[in-house]
Amino acid sequence: MNNTIVKTNYAFQKQKDLYVGKVRDVYNIDDKYLVMIVSDRISAFDVVLPKGIPYKGQVLNQIAARFLDATSDIVPNWKIAVPDPMVTVGHFCEPFKVEMVIRGYLTGHAWREYKSGKRSICGIPMPDGMIENQKFNKPILTPTTKASEGHDEDISREEIISQGLVSEEDYLKLEDYTLKLFERGTKMAEKMGLILVDTKYEFGKKDGKIYLIDEIHTPDSSRYFYLDGYNERQQKGEEQRQLSKEFVRQWLIENGFQGNKGQTVPEMNDNFVTSVSERYIELYEKITGNKFQKANILDVERRIEENIVKCIKELLI
Repeated sequence: MNNTIVKTNYAFQKQKDLYVGKVRDVYNIDDKYLVMIVSDRISAFDVVLPKGIPYKGQVLNQIAARFLDATSDIVPNWKIAVPDPMVTVGHFCEPFKVEMVIRGYLTGHAWREYKSGKRSICGIPMPDGMIENQKFNKPILTPTTKASEGHDEDISREEIISQGLVSEEDYLKLEDYTLKLFERGTKMAEKMGLILVDTKYEFGKKDGKIYLIDEIHTPDSSRYFYLDGYNERQQKGEEQRQLSKEFVRQWLIENGFQGNKGQTVPEMNDNFVTSVSERYIELYEKITGNKFQKANILDVERRIEENIVKCIKELLI
């Protein structure tokens, strides 16, 4: 269990700064390139759990790389290379201060708002009489602010434009890209016997051009249902089978943790950590249809460093 990446602190050629997120460590190389290391950290309830999950970083990085490649005809994306199974290197872009959330089904946050009596979200009306996990007539766009601290907040198209977060011209492009990306992701998921329920996309700009940035269609940024049995479960009022990290949240809840003040993260023993690792590998194989090839993790820190150093050297020539 020691061969996981839970923290990095490399010093690369022309490195300007390092951003550490819940899961990703992002190195800025000369304001030209970003090196994104997808760690084995896992978070739930806005808390990073104390142990890393073997191969989790590889799973997320390789799923994202696959979908970036599969959608590059729709919108240019930031990816330049994947020099290591846990690393993507790409263009440094100035991110837009909104996240483009798109929902095909009434679930999660949207359902909680609906259940409380609200009939619109982000200025988008939702019809009366819907039930949890029901499909919308057409996908709805429910953007959020991109908060540097605290939680992201729902925001409407009109508010985004009036507050100057994104120009109207750019925002209409973001909407168009989001709808097309979701349609592509939906079709790809369907082929794998899955439903892409909802997801989020992030965009940035470089030299006046819009790029898709960060990860897409991973189980950390998207919600999937199993297609088989979806209709039957809806008719019976049963919960849908999800392909996500929801099982980790359920384990924490069962062990008395929901991220509330005074609560302690339950001990993650080796059996639990192994089971989470196996579940992420299962997610990879179900989403991609490919057999997961475990990378050599005997000296994973050195492997990552050597692969990144070589890539940066070639880019900076």
